[in-house]
Amino acid sequence: MAQLASTAWQYEVPTTGSRRLPPDPGYGKALTHQGYGFEVAVADLIDNSIDANARNVVVHFLRDDERVTSLLIVDDGLGMSDEALDAAMTVGHRRDYGDDSLGMYGTGLKAASLTHAQSLSVVSRTRQSRAAGRKLTAAGLEDGFRCDTVDQSYAQSLVDRYDGVIQWQGTVVRWDHVHTFETVETGNTERFLSEAINRLDIHLGLYLHRFLVRSLNIDIVVEHAHSREELEHIGVEPLDPFGYKSPGRRGYPSNFTAPVEGMGDLTFQAHIWPAKSKLPGYREIGPPGQRQGFYFYRHNRLVQAGGWNGHRTVENHLNLARIAVDLPTSPGNVFSLDVKKETITATPAFARGIERAVDEKGRTFRFYLKEAETAYREGASRSEVQRKSVVYPGKGLDPRIRRTIREELPEKSGEEPIEFSWVPLPEDRFFEIDRENNIVLLNRTYRITFNAGGRGGLNDAPVTKTLLYLLLEDFFALGRFEKSRQDRIDYWNAILLAAVLSERDRLLS
Repeated sequence: MAQLASTAWQYEVPTTGSRRLPPDPGYGKALTHQGYGFEVAVADLIDNSIDANARNVVVHFLRDDERVTSLLIVDDGLGMSDEALDAAMTVGHRRDYGDDSLGMYGTGLKAASLTHAQSLSVVSRTRQSRAAGRKLTAAGLEDGFRCDTVDQSYAQSLVDRYDGVIQWQGTVVRWDHVHTFETVETGNTERFLSEAINRLDIHLGLYLHRFLVRSLNIDIVVEHAHSREELEHIGVEPLDPFGYKSPGRRGYPSNFTAPVEGMGDLTFQAHIWPAKSKLPGYREIGPPGQRQGFYFYRHNRLVQAGGWNGHRTVENHLNLARIAVDLPTSPGNVFSLDVKKETITATPAFARGIERAVDEKGRTFRFYLKEAETAYREGASRSEVQRKSVVYPGKGLDPRIRRTIREELPEKSGEEPIEFSWVPLPEDRFFEIDRENNIVLLNRTYRITFNAGGRGGLNDAPVTKTLLYLLLEDFFALGRFEKSRQDRIDYWNAILLAAVLSERDRLLS
């Protein structure tokens, strides 16, 4: 024994046996305090949908007249049987992950959900099995990790409710008693939803942009829980952090190879954005200092958007420098990803390897950084036309149009967005404006004319609404409303009404 102690202690701790130590119920409480942001948590759940081969995902907010009540994420993936549901709801259970799976640790569904909600329910069906469900609550976790079985008739009714998405197979993840929803003050629900959906749209568009370009569709929908009226509906568009049309410096992007100790050669692609770009992939993903640096992808899923990971500190003149790194399947001990899948930790070997990186033309990484700095300084010296700030549009106008307006025009701060709503109006009025509530009111009588005889959706008549927005935007946020402005509204109404009646007659003929 003395001989063992004198030699083996340097390399290994000897053992004489083992015992199993199941988690204490108190671990359930720790699981619900993992620090997931709302958008990060939703993205984590959609990772599961992607792993289940889903093509369509709906993020569904349910609300009543006063507040948001629940959040559901619905997909048309492969679904889960009773046995698979039990496994999915088991804390710490790690399924067999494929080589390109987005799941990693077996805790995301539970931790992401119960960080935000008191109750997590999962209902699913496969092509071979009937609808089934499980319900997990924060209280149940602390009560010996108790998981409840969802009533089968309810499980089937929930699947039937979403038959537009789930046809033969799919899954519904439902959050109830969501902490954020329950802290929204009465009267602030509209503002909360607008801001929450905008952040969620940007986050999903950015972190899942490669999937959205290929085959994944994600919709964000707000529905009244009782009337089932659709109050908001946007399709998430890919937000490519490398989606510029022309680079900011000739000769880029360029592929570099870095020798990294502990894993071998690492290839990455260095980009230089054009200066003062108005594209959403440059402007909408955070403050300039957070945009520069490394963008790490794991199995085509963005897991870190910007940052230098110990290589250097943030400097304003490197705001145009972005580097795309696809993590290798076997990264050795150089990289580790946190459980929330939003931050990469790299050992110093990564920074040392980057310093020795060269591209196909023999250019060093340091030279690339100088090129990015030059592009930034030259761009900063160029003057540009300052466009007038505007009140941004909101509900009722297609999200793609809203995004383009945000790209092209600066926002007038402190103003509520301009919404569009079809309402009853006198027959001689095509539109009115409600300046107190920032709404453009459209005559419901003529709505059918813009929707080929159908009822239309929330974001219908996009051309007409956009033209009205451009005409009327500066009528909002005014102190005194001059008579000349009212006169313009009157003759615009007369002219537009004549055009609408002409279009209706043409459709009827």
